[in-house]
Amino acid sequence: MFKKISVLFILTAAVLTAQSPQIRFTEYDLPNGLHVILHQDISTPIVATTVTYHVGSKNEDPTRTGFAHFFEHLMFEGSENIHRGQIDSLVQNAGGQLNASTSFDETNYFLLLPSNQLELALWIESERMLHAKIDSVGVETQRSVVKEERRQSIDNRPYGTIFEKTFSTAFTKHPYMWTPIGSFQYIDQATIEEFRDFYRTFYVPQNAVLSIAGDIDVEKTKALIDRYFSEIPKSKKPIPRPTVVEPKQTKEVRDTVYDKIQLPAVIQAYHIPAQGAEDHYAINMLTTLLSTGQSSRFYKALIDQKQLSIQVGSIPLSLEDPGLFISYAFAAAGKSASECETVVNDEIKKVQTELISDEEFEKIRNMVEKDFISDKSKVLGVAQSLAEYYLFYKNTSLINTELDNFMKVTKEDIRKAAQKYLTPENRIVLYYLPKQSKNN
Repeated sequence: MFKKISVLFILTAAVLTAQSPQIRFTEYDLPNGLHVILHQDISTPIVATTVTYHVGSKNEDPTRTGFAHFFEHLMFEGSENIHRGQIDSLVQNAGGQLNASTSFDETNYFLLLPSNQLELALWIESERMLHAKIDSVGVETQRSVVKEERRQSIDNRPYGTIFEKTFSTAFTKHPYMWTPIGSFQYIDQATIEEFRDFYRTFYVPQNAVLSIAGDIDVEKTKALIDRYFSEIPKSKKPIPRPTVVEPKQTKEVRDTVYDKIQLPAVIQAYHIPAQGAEDHYAINMLTTLLSTGQSSRFYKALIDQKQLSIQVGSIPLSLEDPGLFISYAFAAAGKSASECETVVNDEIKKVQTELISDEEFEKIRNMVEKDFISDKSKVLGVAQSLAEYYLFYKNTSLINTELDNFMKVTKEDIRKAAQKYLTPENRIVLYYLPKQSKNN
């Protein structure tokens, strides 16, 4: 049975590879520093326009956390030429979609529209970059929105603080110690002028990448970009970047969180190198081995065989600066966090001491290849990937070559990565336990 599955993965990957030609693109800089990337794909009459600003939560003042995420919301308020709340309706009435996201390292805005509406997308994004509406009405509106988002996604949600608690425990100096959602307290304390200063500092052309993919005429698109973006002035303000380096962790850190939950959970986090580092690709393939799908080692050991857990997984958060490899296991009824931890550690130990089989290695290679190609199969994914390869690697061509870096990883590389990073002295361990068990 296993060999049949492996053959299926090989055939699927081969077909996908054959259907995925090199992604051609044009890139250049405007005089104001805005980096532009264009990819033509005439297969469907749609166009994805993304603007990615090199600002995330790690760029914030420690006494004003949450600014980057707050601006993700505030930039939908409008501008001097777009009435308040009209951005959504303009895009939706044109048959399009829009959204945004904030991470530790970037803030991304995208518009997905019929290709004949490209000029609308460029006008909207140039308006947001040149003169977004930052006034008391918009700020107070978004203060309420962000607070409610935090209540629903973190404060009032079972296990909702896991992400925050993991990073605040794992990092003691680096600004990754706080997460993008930020703090009620600091958003409430901030003045209008502080928000405007953040905008003038980070929402500037030399700190942004404009990436467009889809059914476009490249030369006509260049002319439109020049019309809407060339007159936006380059900022003279320096763009601050954090320089602090997180000290090397030398001993295990453990903590217990008592939460409004019914089932215990164990979370482990190990420090790993930044994205693109030598071991980055082996760590990602290690994650696939341990926790991707029902045939993964964590799933088989904790759920299928021992029935200790109802949900398991691992996440390699490879960030611009060194990040975390996080594993988690939510215990089944009647089972404990410590039982789950023991089996998780046993599986990690096996990877550290035994080379994985040829069949297992073949399977994870095919899964990585399939996922990589799938992510680049839509114009929005292409536009966002092109922007990030430039922003973080200054090598846009990685969109066509990065898969080779995964395919170069050997079984020995995976074992070495587990041995090097998944060590007790390099981890934090959090137990999430029901509040009612605190006094037992």
